[in-house]
Amino acid sequence: MSRLTAGVTLVTAHDADGGPYGEDVGMTATAFMSVSLEPPLVMVSLRNGSRMDDLLAEQPLWAVSLLSESQRHIAGRFAMKGRLSDRLLFEDIPWRRGEVSGAPLVGGSLAVVECRTEQRVEAGDHTLVIGRVLAVDLPSADGGPLTYFRGRYRQLS
Repeated sequence: MSRLTAGVTLVTAHDADGGPYGEDVGMTATAFMSVSLEPPLVMVSLRNGSRMDDLLAEQPLWAVSLLSESQRHIAGRFAMKGRLSDRLLFEDIPWRRGEVSGAPLVGGSLAVVECRTEQRVEAGDHTLVIGRVLAVDLPSADGGPLTYFRGRYRQLS
């Protein structure tokens, strides 16, 4: 599967129970896709037992930022396992809180999608989370998408 080129996204959610003000959680994902246009549905695949999988089992609202080719550093930061606290992960990254989901939406992304979980499907060592699209923002970001191919981040050009 390393030979299948995939777009790179950042899946985010707000954990209201994470401390006195809540905590923002993020995870780099390449297994993200459109499922349906009517109703508008998307899907992300989460490793069972991951922080995001545990959070989305309880929190139905989440978001996805489609990363641009200039955001490789963001993808790398959120792909690190256990190296930084979630609070530090969002430091120095431009973001705003989603009006619908309350999740962080990364500035400079090609698009941001806010979702509510419709269905969770267990599939081997992952859970497929299908979400209804509640809001979409298409900022005027320059450049192309960040992609992942053969174990490395790539650009289309």
